[in-house]
Amino acid sequence: MAFHIRAVNISFFLEDGTMKIVEPSVDNSGLEQGVLVRRQRIPIPDPVKYRYYDILDLNIGKEPEIYGRVYKIIDCDKFTRQFLNRMGIPVPDPIDLPKDPYSEIRKVETFPKKPGHTTSTLGNFLKYDRQVLRFYGYWDDTESPHGIIHDLELHYYLSDNTMDIKENVPSNAGRDSGLMFVKRMKIPKFYTGLQPIGVQDPFTILNVLGENGAKNYYIADSLDTGKVTADYYKDNELSIGAEINVFGRRIVITDMDAFTKKYYRIKYGLDDFAPLIRPRRDDELCQKMEKYIPPYNGFGSYDDSLGNCFTMIPIAPKTDFIKFLYHDRQGFNSHVLKFRARMISKIPDNEERLFVIRVFLVDDTISIFELAKRNSGFPRSSFQKRMPVMLPGQDIFTSKKPEYYKSQDFYVGARINLRNFHFEITSADNYSLRYMELHCDKFPKANKKLIMDKLREHLQPLYTEFIQVYAPPKDAKDNIRVLKYEKLKEALHRYLGDKIVEHEIITIARYYSFHEKMECQSRENVRRLLHTELYRFLWHDLDRLKEDLYHWDRDKTGFLPRESLYTILRGCRIPVDVELLNSMLDHLKKNEDGKIDYNDLLKFVNVKIDPLPPAAPANIKTALWWAYGKESDYGDEINWCEFTKDMDIKIDENAKPEVSENTEI
Repeated sequence: MAFHIRAVNISFFLEDGTMKIVEPSVDNSGLEQGVLVRRQRIPIPDPVKYRYYDILDLNIGKEPEIYGRVYKIIDCDKFTRQFLNRMGIPVPDPIDLPKDPYSEIRKVETFPKKPGHTTSTLGNFLKYDRQVLRFYGYWDDTESPHGIIHDLELHYYLSDNTMDIKENVPSNAGRDSGLMFVKRMKIPKFYTGLQPIGVQDPFTILNVLGENGAKNYYIADSLDTGKVTADYYKDNELSIGAEINVFGRRIVITDMDAFTKKYYRIKYGLDDFAPLIRPRRDDELCQKMEKYIPPYNGFGSYDDSLGNCFTMIPIAPKTDFIKFLYHDRQGFNSHVLKFRARMISKIPDNEERLFVIRVFLVDDTISIFELAKRNSGFPRSSFQKRMPVMLPGQDIFTSKKPEYYKSQDFYVGARINLRNFHFEITSADNYSLRYMELHCDKFPKANKKLIMDKLREHLQPLYTEFIQVYAPPKDAKDNIRVLKYEKLKEALHRYLGDKIVEHEIITIARYYSFHEKMECQSRENVRRLLHTELYRFLWHDLDRLKEDLYHWDRDKTGFLPRESLYTILRGCRIPVDVELLNSMLDHLKKNEDGKIDYNDLLKFVNVKIDPLPPAAPANIKTALWWAYGKESDYGDEINWCEFTKDMDIKIDENAKPEVSENTEI
């Protein structure tokens, strides 16, 4: 080998004309690598004097001599090429790096003189660490004297294919609990006896010369001629119904946990995970003993009193953590329903008292605050602290847990009895109305579909009269029909009576509320608003956005989850409002899994592709009222045309309307 090619990076700093040469490190090269020439101004060698290397002296194909070494420049980065082209300096095409003889020699595979003393298991450890398959089974030992059926729990560690078996001993069984049936190890399929010492070593040693202990020579056996092979249980041999032989004991697997089922479903395509029934002996007792709970005595809360029945030292009641996780306060989403109510009482002064009732969804507790008028004689203060309230009319002095008020019991128009105080809910705040409409499966009074079915059923016989009496006149300017909210409320109470409550009327009024809906929900208008914001803030960092998208998409699928795209857009500091970002993500193309096509995102953001005229200046939160912005209340006007269209009741023009007795003609 007559020469050795070394690749280096030459950096030229424009601010002061200094240069630096760095050689990337290569493992086991045997050379000094790193910074070859520290940052400094480098003089041009003789015969040129009193002159240093400049940017004009560096280009692809040139061979500068630096302190006695000649470097040949074969390529440059994108910024350098653009900079030189803007200065009017042509940059040639890159030159291929010649092959290095030394590197070619190192690529040739050679037979190792001494094999590695250890077997690397780092790959499986990093991939399967803390991933354990859990199986449930039993060992039937009834054939032996005083034998029983042992309930076992098998753990299979995917990182190293080892297993351990633990015995689940029931309480009051007369045996120690937590017994380890088999410690963690590789379990062989066929057990013949204990293996000799050294079988588990990764390599063997050969005695190649002599029998004298003073002059023996040894070498490692690279061909593993003395290796003893053993067959151990693997994950593909464990399933429900499988029988394994553990050192002479027959163990039957009956069930597995959820993670194990998911693992076998993905890797092996199994779908049948029906558990097996564990056999029982005739002398085993299967009768379930229930604890006797004494009746509630009325002191303290029911849960606190119940804790005294199980332990000598009472334990605080446990909260529903899953409910707390989903209904705890999250940013501006408080998960607290607020209602305004008035007191129902035979005392005239109490009928004018106003209250605010708050229902906390995290634990269904209720608090009441009084909104007292000035000089009314009642203080403006807390009327009832936050606490669960029992439903009236139930016997609480029993062993059965009493029932409490829930969030579904509160709606506008409801009359409730809170600790012998009667209230009538008169209104609710905008957050409560919206939350109940979004979760209409739990709040039937806010379910628009159920309400419309009820209206359709009761208005069917008198629909002609309903149209003739309450149909509003057509507006000559906008050619639309608008019905006042009070007229709708009057009509529904007239034809349905007590079969409809005010909250249901509010739900219908909010859904068909008349307001000028801006036509900015389309993809074109959202893109127009986005381009206007990008032009206004002079954002030209599309290349960085494209680079981040390709970096996140390691599999080159072209699709990313919505959460990842939102994180990338916020990280690239796109100068647009959060509402506009969410609206843009709603209009992008998606695949079957719900992931978004980021190539469509790049076209959507690129202002040079299909440019749109700038949009008029507008408040983004107002323009995008459908996305996270404050919605209008149910208002005073209803869109009559949309309401009757969704009612979907046909009118018989030949039939005469049946006029009720209360109709004013």
